[in-house]
Amino acid sequence: MAGPSTLDFLRRMIADMGATQRNKVAALTVAEVAELRNIFALLLLGAFVGLPSPPTFLAVELLPLMEKELQILNRRAQDSCDMLAEMCGMLGID
Repeated sequence: MAGPSTLDFLRRMIADMGATQRNKVAALTVAEVAELRNIFALLLLGAFVGLPSPPTFLAVELLPLMEKELQILNRRAQDSCDMLAEMCGMLGID
């Protein structure tokens, strides 16, 4: 019996290349979404770092979308004297 043909090998290789590219694009998309979330948080909560705040009515309407970030902010404020919690926060362990 003959082994896999050259055509089958090429098909598998092209399929693997396509899967690799899709994985890279998905990873980039996840990273971009995370950065957009950071920018969104900075726009709404920028007053904490000295940036001008958006109009109040707009910020109040968008704050429910920031629930996770506000919980993290509150937890970090509560654990501000806990060095282990601070290190875990810097490493992204929630």
